[in-house]
Amino acid sequence: MKYDFDKIIPRRSTASVKWDFTSDDDMIPLWVADMDFKAAPPIIKALKARAEHGVFGYALPPAGYYEASCRWFKNRHGLQVQPGWILPTTGVVSALSAIIKALCRPEDKVIIQTPVYNCFFSAVENNSCQTLENPLIYENGSYRIDFEDLQKKAEDPRAKVMILCNPHNPAGRVWSKEELEHIGKICLKNNIAVVADEIHCELIRPGFVYTPFASLNKDFLFNSITCTSPSKAFNLAGLQTANIFCADKEIRTKIEKALHINETALIGPFGIDALIAAYNECANWLEELNSYLNENYLTLKSFFEKEMPDFPVTPLEGTYLVWINCRKLKKSSKDISDILLQNGVRINPGRIYGEAGEGFIRINIACPRALLKEGLNRIKKALGKAL
Repeated sequence: MKYDFDKIIPRRSTASVKWDFTSDDDMIPLWVADMDFKAAPPIIKALKARAEHGVFGYALPPAGYYEASCRWFKNRHGLQVQPGWILPTTGVVSALSAIIKALCRPEDKVIIQTPVYNCFFSAVENNSCQTLENPLIYENGSYRIDFEDLQKKAEDPRAKVMILCNPHNPAGRVWSKEELEHIGKICLKNNIAVVADEIHCELIRPGFVYTPFASLNKDFLFNSITCTSPSKAFNLAGLQTANIFCADKEIRTKIEKALHINETALIGPFGIDALIAAYNECANWLEELNSYLNENYLTLKSFFEKEMPDFPVTPLEGTYLVWINCRKLKKSSKDISDILLQNGVRINPGRIYGEAGEGFIRINIACPRALLKEGLNRIKKALGKAL
């Protein structure tokens, strides 16, 4: 491989949420969704050039920012986006909050498919709306959509929006074209706007294909808003850069107003230059990253099958976040998390992703393999004693 993903880069005492959240210098953090890999060389080069310029005032994305975004999604994913459809913002979570503010009134309902990314709950509740859960069906160790229940939830007159997580965090599903079409038809029929959080769209395992929801047909395109960012795939979360794609001019105007109300419409110069470099120059780096992440997943899967067969690994299709069933312990996710913390490894407890996540844990495998293996050994020791 051209890029060295095995290199361990010290992150302790760098103001890192992942590494500095606790003061334990021996803790291995396999939790919050950022990666322990150095960014791609073209991104670092672009940021160095910006730093050497020495002036870091307010910034406006240039034409090249929009062109890079449109070209990337067209060439890589078959999604035709026009520059005028793009609303830059500081992150996908802030994007979700602004979209809900724009499309919903207090006490309206937003459909989510649990277990799901915990910030979906806060984005809804912080806008005085209610979450309407369409729980995924856990069957034979994996997840599928309960379309009958989704139909019922969509018929609720107070339901206005559905947040679609594609690929899904933490279930690891990359929704098929057929599944997305079924969702789209239900939502279109019931006047439910689809908000597609597709931040993990570049992180796809071999054998699976990410389909942008908005790419399926024109009706779905104009009944949806897509949230994207280079932050997960290129490890740029700290640069606070994301995009909203919205083809419908009236809805886009409402969202833009909400972004300004939330003061999240202005992104910084480093984020702008990093996105341009990522989308224009880093496709090869991304391919090698996905190959490395796939090997990490296979390493974890094999380890659990051989050493911890009582804890089934949910098949991973996309993201670098692995969902583990620990219900054999008959303990809460928090208790399991606490046990692991006492043994020097931090994960995400499943309960934060909704009641359907109780008894599960989420493990971030986006780290050098040596760190992952040490974390797995600690998990084995801790959970083995807890059985």
